[in-house]
Amino acid sequence: MKSLLRTICLIAYYTVARWFPTRPVPGWKFGYFVRRVLVRHIFERVGDNVMVKQNARFGKGRGIIVGNNSQIGERSYIGAQTRIGNDVIMGPDVVIWSVSHAFDRTDIPINKQEGTGVRPVDIGDDVWLGQRVIIMPGVKVGSHSVIGAASVVTKDVPEWAIMGGVPARVIRYRKVSKPT
Repeated sequence: MKSLLRTICLIAYYTVARWFPTRPVPGWKFGYFVRRVLVRHIFERVGDNVMVKQNARFGKGRGIIVGNNSQIGERSYIGAQTRIGNDVIMGPDVVIWSVSHAFDRTDIPINKQEGTGVRPVDIGDDVWLGQRVIIMPGVKVGSHSVIGAASVVTKDVPEWAIMGGVPARVIRYRKVSKPT
């Protein structure tokens, strides 16, 4: 029965609810409410006051956990087995990959090689992901960090770090001294 409800919620989300408006367009509160209700049945776990903005995508939502007061940005894509902590804000068009494609073999074309399998992504608490950030599979984003717009995060992010660039690198820390 739970599987059927989940399937119905996925269909409702992708056919109708993902198109409901996002703030400040009239009806935005209704859109947030409906999407929140649906993802509670789609994701593994959803905290309080979660906002899923217009046209966010997350495949089948397998293994996705979203903490309290967090949001999924407009037109963002969230891969399977992604954990988003509490108080996370996310700009539009963020992409969180949890799978990739193998390319190690040179005797066969890349499109004939298998995927690498799911490598979970973990985003800590109190994180800001700027517009069009891309997070690669298996990355851990430390709590209290900021990732600048259009950055590509290929390695783990330390707590309190401000990151930017392609690939993203530490620009400075939000705290005066680097945490231990």
